[in-house]
Amino acid sequence: MPLTKVLVTVKTYPTISSKYEELVCTAGFLEDGTFIRIYPIQFRKKEYSQQYKKYEWIEIDIVKNKSDFRPESYRPFSHDTQISIVGHIDTRNHWDERKKYVLGKIYYNLSELIAEAKNKKICTSLAVFKPTQIIDFVVKPVEREWDKAKLAKLEEERKQGNLFTQPEDPFKAVPKLPYKFSYKFNDKQEVESTMMIEDWEIGQLYWNCLKKYEGHDREAKAIADVKKKYFDDFALTKDLFFYLGTTQLHHYTSHNPFIIIGTFHPTLPPQNNKPIQGSLFI
Repeated sequence: MPLTKVLVTVKTYPTISSKYEELVCTAGFLEDGTFIRIYPIQFRKKEYSQQYKKYEWIEIDIVKNKSDFRPESYRPFSHDTQISIVGHIDTRNHWDERKKYVLGKIYYNLSELIAEAKNKKICTSLAVFKPTQIIDFVVKPVEREWDKAKLAKLEEERKQGNLFTQPEDPFKAVPKLPYKFSYKFNDKQEVESTMMIEDWEIGQLYWNCLKKYEGHDREAKAIADVKKKYFDDFALTKDLFFYLGTTQLHHYTSHNPFIIIGTFHPTLPPQNNKPIQGSLFI
């Protein structure tokens, strides 16, 4: 069976699973510019040589995910399917090569996109969206730990499995983010929305920033650093786009089933040193 070549543009923050322990949802583009989702992948259990980065080309044996009705959804042929990294697209010339794949189809009207998602003949579940105006970057506290019952179940299953495989399993689930990060924005119809960001990069940025500080206010300082990057930098000085994706559970039931699963933020040419979208804080 021929391998599928995918340009990775999205890796969501890992979640724990009672079946697969820890999972990452990957999305990107085929060579013809078609969006694709690959799920589930036990990313951190892959050998380092298979742990792909964003904007790397990978080759992987995938099949349609029959448990997922969304047309873009595929899964690895098996949990131990090998992944080969075969190329990389850099950021030269204001991300021009990346733009050839990412900006093939852009949505500006959120209502139109949601209607496409709810239309079972189309069922769009991945999209590139251009906000017209970034209003704010919102941070809210959430549960700080993964569900204890689910973690206990995973630990028990791991121990039982190890009786027949290896004497110890050093793998530990990634820490749960204690905050929810969101963008508040307007679309082309001046409709205001607040949408959660599930990108792995924003989670890792928070943890990296937290390591820099000590004291009771270290989390507040880390949050300020994250906001500086995602609002002061991406929203105010870059040409910001969102990668949007639906969750399978809420695709048909939620008023807006989309979340932000990544950002695309190319630099602007010198003669155009302001982002296309405005901000209330410029």
